[in-house]
Amino acid sequence: MAPLADLYQVSMAYGHWRAGRHRAPAAAELFFRRPPFRGSFALGAGLAEGLRGLRAFRFSAADVAYLRSVLPSTTDDAFFDYLGTLDASEVTVTAIPEGSVVFPRVPFLQVKGPLLVVQLLETTLLCLVNYASLVATNAARFRLLAGPDMKLMEMGLRRAQGPDGALSASKYSYIGGFDCTSNILAGKLYGIPVRGTIAHSFVMSFRGLEEVQPRELPPRDGGDPVDLAGLAVSWLQRVCDLLQTPPGKANQGELAAFVSYAVTFPCDFQGLLDTYCVRRSGLPNFCAVAFALHQLGYQAIGVRLDSGDLAQQSKEIRGVFRACGAHFHVPWFGTIPIAVSNDISEQSLEEFRREGSEIDMIGIGTNLVTCPLQPSLGCVYKLVEVNGSPCLKLTEDEEKMTIPGMKAIYRLYDATGHPFMDLMALEEEPSPSAGQELGIRVLGQLGETTKVIPTTVEPLHRTYFRDGQVCEPLPSLPEVRTHAQVSLSLLSPAHRRLHEPQPYPV
Repeated sequence: MAPLADLYQVSMAYGHWRAGRHRAPAAAELFFRRPPFRGSFALGAGLAEGLRGLRAFRFSAADVAYLRSVLPSTTDDAFFDYLGTLDASEVTVTAIPEGSVVFPRVPFLQVKGPLLVVQLLETTLLCLVNYASLVATNAARFRLLAGPDMKLMEMGLRRAQGPDGALSASKYSYIGGFDCTSNILAGKLYGIPVRGTIAHSFVMSFRGLEEVQPRELPPRDGGDPVDLAGLAVSWLQRVCDLLQTPPGKANQGELAAFVSYAVTFPCDFQGLLDTYCVRRSGLPNFCAVAFALHQLGYQAIGVRLDSGDLAQQSKEIRGVFRACGAHFHVPWFGTIPIAVSNDISEQSLEEFRREGSEIDMIGIGTNLVTCPLQPSLGCVYKLVEVNGSPCLKLTEDEEKMTIPGMKAIYRLYDATGHPFMDLMALEEEPSPSAGQELGIRVLGQLGETTKVIPTTVEPLHRTYFRDGQVCEPLPSLPEVRTHAQVSLSLLSPAHRRLHEPQPYPV
């Protein structure tokens, strides 16, 4: 894992080694300066991957040989020998649990250990945490907009920044609140539920019912196979009569595709309605095949729309389903789930909510995995202590100033159970307690002292890594996902809202 670093980290390591200060005890913090997407919070993610990286941290003989080839020829040979002995056995990491809500300037991770190793870990940890937290936060925003009952599917594999970005997007959007992914490799590696039926190309590949093979399907409860294509044709006439649309307008290739798919997956039949025309073709063709399946004891699982006014179409489709269900005495037909996709964004979800819709499931790709509203979280990793002395970065850019010293981090809750402030104190200061009046200075208002009395005080950091090993049991991915939703639900509405939220004080 060691080569996942920038060259300047190794150059600095050589400088520390030459100066004989490479083993000086040091501490660094990983945090972000501004909340992403103009909100108030981020979801901290990537901790488990970071810990795995620490456990694997070492320079192989091949790594050392490569570094010999890129560092100046004047580099002391003994330094390369020293690199070959390095590991993370003297490193300690404390962190906020993965999936927690994290606020600007509050350290998500704190790293202690020998100065040379602490600095070499910078890029590795930033790489593993930055995008993970960004996409988890983006997913959480979609979940908040969609509400708790809407099914959300991540489908950004083909649009992501390469296979690594795609896998990370699938994993961390699941933590952020998505229900499933189209990415089968993510399903295999991480146990995320996978979903997927057909695309337009499947529908377009058929021209007529004569292409459907096999055509017959046995009833679900047993018996002789039935010609599903013939059954669907008879149902098409009845559906078109009800909908007052000519059967001749229903595309025969589309009907063939639906029949072929239904014969292949009779218990998982979902229709993609917008290849040709939803109202005149896709909808009657789907209903015909769904009723044919129903006659044999099967139940269609849904439809999908991928173009047009999705909210309005969903309402029209729901009306048709209810009318068909009532007319043909099939009660479940009116509740067939409606899924949508097509470049869904936060704005899309806001429009669905504003206009009202009958949508049950939303597939989101590009606007989830590429995070176009903010392509980077901007986490930084800064030294805060060396040899027991606090480190402070002073700069003309006030935002880039660092807060010196090793800290303990607390979350303060009010009487309603909402967190109202995160408190950073020096490690050696006494811990605050519930009901105690605290004199605090809010970051950005350093000239003012305020008094607060928390109802509950929660220490945020836990020790996750010590002596070269992960020392705290790591939760499963579903457990992290659940923790994220609980963490979000505790926020007050003023801090949780996505537009112009009330700033959360630290």
